[in-house]
Formats: sequence, structure tokens, C-alpha cells
Amino acid sequence: MSRPRIVIVGAGFAGYRTARTLSRLTRHQADIVLLNPTDYFLYLPLLPQVAAGILEPRRVSVSLSGTLPRVRLVLGEADGIDLDGRTVHYTDPEGGEGTLRYDRLVLAAGSVNKLLPIPGVAEHAHGFRGLPEALYLRDHVTRQVELAAAADDRAECAARCTFVVVGAGYTGTEVAAHGQMYTDAQVRRHPMRTGMRPRWMLLDVAERVLPEMDERLSRTAERVLRQRGVDVRMGTSVKEATHDGVLLTDGTTVDTRTLVWCVGVRPDPLVESLGLPMERGRLLVDPHLQVPGRPELFACGDVAAVPDLTKPGQYTPMTAQHAWRHGKVCAENVAASLGIGGQRRAYRHRDMGFVVDLGGAKAAANPLGVPMSGPAAGAVTRGYHLAAMPGNRVRVAADWLLDAVLPRQAVQLGLVRSWSVPLESASPEVARVPGRPDAGPAGSAGSAGGPGRTEPAEGRQGGEPAKARPGEEPAKSQPDGESAKGQPGGEPAKGQPGGEPAKSQPGGEPAKAQPGGEPARKHPGRPGADGASGKRHRTSESARPRPAHAPGTSRKAAEPSTAPKPSTGARRSEAPGGTRSSGGTRSSGAPAPTRSAGPPTDPGPEPPPNQPPPGPDIAPGPVKRTDGPAVEGDS
Repeated sequence: MSRPRIVIVGAGFAGYRTARTLSRLTRHQADIVLLNPTDYFLYLPLLPQVAAGILEPRRVSVSLSGTLPRVRLVLGEADGIDLDGRTVHYTDPEGGEGTLRYDRLVLAAGSVNKLLPIPGVAEHAHGFRGLPEALYLRDHVTRQVELAAAADDRAECAARCTFVVVGAGYTGTEVAAHGQMYTDAQVRRHPMRTGMRPRWMLLDVAERVLPEMDERLSRTAERVLRQRGVDVRMGTSVKEATHDGVLLTDGTTVDTRTLVWCVGVRPDPLVESLGLPMERGRLLVDPHLQVPGRPELFACGDVAAVPDLTKPGQYTPMTAQHAWRHGKVCAENVAASLGIGGQRRAYRHRDMGFVVDLGGAKAAANPLGVPMSGPAAGAVTRGYHLAAMPGNRVRVAADWLLDAVLPRQAVQLGLVRSWSVPLESASPEVARVPGRPDAGPAGSAGSAGGPGRTEPAEGRQGGEPAKARPGEEPAKSQPDGESAKGQPGGEPAKGQPGGEPAKSQPGGEPAKAQPGGEPARKHPGRPGADGASGKRHRTSESARPRPAHAPGTSRKAAEPSTAPKPSTGARRSEAPGGTRSSGGTRSSGAPAPTRSAGPPTDPGPEPPPNQPPPGPDIAPGPVKRTDGPAVEGDS
């Protein structure tokens, strides 16, 4: 007789604790499968310290395979569950698909960023839920301070040194507290020319900081923030985010290049597709963490609405403390349902208190209901984190000791680009990378990462990969795009034997930035140039990179089209009152240019009369410009 299979979706606080407890209880009597997009458990409470340069990223990342014996790890994201067929469909990090059969299913998918319908936030803000977002914020803040130090314009320096954090809960408060200390340390070693100081702002519509905590802890946290120079504004939020800054609800305009979105979280959208009873986006379960009417289905953590037996009629809040305890009770009940463990029990908790790390020796804590502040609270906070972490305790303690005696390394590595961590992402724990089927760049480099992000120009060395525009094919020579011309397997290069004539060659199109030709990208005067408009171009579904050979399709059908692209001017001309389609492009009612459209009717002017004709004595190839700086397309 085959052993029963238990599938756990998600390795957050609830999923990790469930897998670890089941591994101890089952003792090879059941197959345990853990489905997660990453191979590590992320200890979220210490993520602000990663963004502030106190801890290295691997310190808060606990290996799943190294700490979960007798648990099989499957890398992937669940995108569909067949309750009747008892199968989970998933997509792995490289775009492959798979299916897992189960006898018991534990849903612990966690939560994602909560996005409010505020104009410009999705385009110009970044969340703070995953390791990629923390690494990006660390690089971005470091870069803005360095650019501000080199700026001669006082207004530009002030905008780059202003950092706006929306949301005064646990995460937002800690990000602002650690961020102010980090930037102050940078400026202390390298003062700015204008004598300015970095300015951090903390906004929230609530009446006080940390509204979910005891009022005495709230006052402690606000006092520490104001003493450090953080501009705390309660009852205020963002009304609109633009390329150059934010407009607040009190009518104030703040010039900034950084907008950190810490408003809150929402349950993973996976549970909404099940068609089961919900409570504010969470799956309703009984006190035993079991879904009514589905004895094989359990849920815990942020995706589960667990009745709070200490407060009848209410549900346990979405906190790490509850998720960690959910996991243990859920594992015991799953084992009991298979006849492996003892009796199942209901989830009942006792509040142990909360801790908020404010950086340095400052913290706010109320262990067992005793309010504390100052160095004593800081010691309790760090001790609690060391005790709660399932691994890496010695390394974390060593990093804290080194940070106390050595200055932090304020360097930007540039490993995570702005478009890799979009706010609207449903999977903040995974950075988007070129080559993934769902990893189409979210927009142009100038705006996708936040208002006025200063990134290297697209297509330049050290910059972001070139991005496809709505209605266009993937960028040539990019992953999942068309093969580079002149490369093996691609089309012959222009001007090469068998290829098209090079631009500015006899019979070819006029070169960009030449008389009669299309203006070069990033060149002043070009309509829709990313560097000039600063507006975000959403990538449509048809323009996102796709795998070279999708399952169920022929390899020929998977190749991108090589038909001519619509002109930039046609894409930019939108009729007033146009609506935005689901793919992210704007529809004005008129038929949009398609890939099958014919070539432009105006091929441009004839080549100049002094251009030598092609012949045996003229080597085929691109023409080298000698009349000015090189533009895109020159060799």
C-alpha cells in the first residue's frame, strides 16, 4: 500500500512550521511535498535590516532542504487547484509546468502587497514584502544619496534626498527608522555640497504610529522617529504619485525620487479561485484549520480566516506570530486525520506581546504585556528574533556585533533592477528576470522603479535590457526574443551578403538621427522617448517574452513574428476618452496597427549623390559615422 501524500503550498511562517512539524510526526509514514517559488524560508521581521545594510541577505534566508529532513522540495508557484481531482498545478521558475497529486493539501500561500486605487502608485512605488525588494531599496537609496552629493542644483539634491514611506505599521515604521540612520551615516562620511540632510517622511491615514499596538508603544516609536528627524505625518496619505514626486491628501506636493509602499498586505489571490466561502479575501476554516465540507483541505497563515476562540466572532489577525502557531496546530491535525498522530485540537493562542526594532539600541516592545523602551527594549527585541529564527542565529548575531563596531558598507551592487520588482506583482518573493514567461518588463527604466528613477539608458552597457512596447515583438538579441541578426540561427546582418542593406547604405533606410530618418532613441525631439516623457509603457500580453517552445504548441508557432512594427507616432496618438484594456494598452476605439501592416509608404529620401555605389572594392557592412557622436545602430 502506497504512503499518503501531503502537499504544502507555500513556505512562509505557516507553511515552514507545518512542514517541519509533519516531518517530525510522520516518521516516513507519509510523503511530504513542499511547493514554494524559492528554496529558502524568509524571516520577514529582519528584512528592514537587510535594506539598511546591517544584515546580509543570506542571514534572513533559511535553507529549506537543509533544515527540513524527509521533506521533498518542489520549486514552483501554484496557479491552479483541482479540488475534485485532488491535484495542484504549478509553474516552475523556468516556465515548465507540472502537477502534484495529494491526499491532504495544506494551503499556506501567505500574502502579497496591497495596492490601493491611487493614480500613479503602481507605476512609481515599490513594495517591501520580499528579499528582491529589500535589495533594490538598499541600492536605490544608496544611489540617490550619491547622486545628490554630486548634484549642483539644490532642488535636485533635495528631491533625491527625500524618501517617502507610506504606511506606519510594523514594516513602514521600521523601514523609516532604519533608513534615516543609514542615510545619515552616509552623509556624515561624505557631506553634500549644499549642506543638506536626507529627509525621511512617514505617512499614514491612521491617527497614530503603529495603530495595531498598545498606545504606549505607539508613543515610544513616534518619539524615537521624531528625535532622529523623520517627518511623521498622521492622517495624511498619497493622493497621486507622479514622475517627479507625490501629491499628498493635504494638498502638499513633495518632490522625491523614492516612494516605498508599506500600506498593508492582502491574502494570496490563489485562494480566490477555489470558489469556497471567503472572509475578506481569506479562506474560511474551522478552529481545527480545516475547510468545512473538504476533509482533505487545510489552510493556515495569512490565507486562512481562523476563528479567534479568545474573542468570539473575530478572526486571528494576519501576523507572523499567528502564522507560526497556525503551522504547528495544522500539522498535528493533518497527521491526526491520517491516523498517524494523536487527537486533533483547536487553535487557541495567548498573546505574548510584540516587538518593533527601531534601529541602533532603540526599540518598542511589550513582552507579556509589559511596555518597554530604550536599550532594554532593544535587547528584548533582538533576543526574541534570535529565539524565533529557525536557523542562522550565530551568523545574525555576528552581523549585529560587526555592525556595532564597524561602519556599514554603503555600496550599490545593481543586482536587482527597477522593473524586476513591480508593486503589482503577485509574487513579491521572486524578482522578475528576462527569460521567464511572465517576466515582461513592467515599463520603461525611467519610471517603472519609482518617480524619477535614475537608471542607465536602455540598451547601454550596465543598463536594463531593452523592453518591448505594446504591440511590438520582444527586443532582438534579448532572451526569448528574436535571434540577433548576424548571430548563428538569426537573420543575416544588414549590409552582409544575403542580408538587408544597412541603414544609410544605397537602397537602405535612412539612419536614425540622419535627415529624413527616425530620431534616435533618447534623442531630444523623438515622440515618446523614454528619457523625455518619463511615462510608463505597460507591456501587453502579446509583447511579453515567451518560452521558445511552449507546451502544446509547435516550435514554429512559438517563434516571434518578424513583420514590420507599427510606428511610434501611431502608438502615441490616443483619442481622448480612450479606455485601458486588460493587457495594459490604451484603446481609443480606432483599429490599432497590427504586425501584419505593410511597410511605410514613405521610404525616406534617396541616398546622397556623393555616396559611392556598392561594388567589389566596397566591403559590405555598417557605415562608421565620423560626423558626430555615435547613436544607436552605429558600429
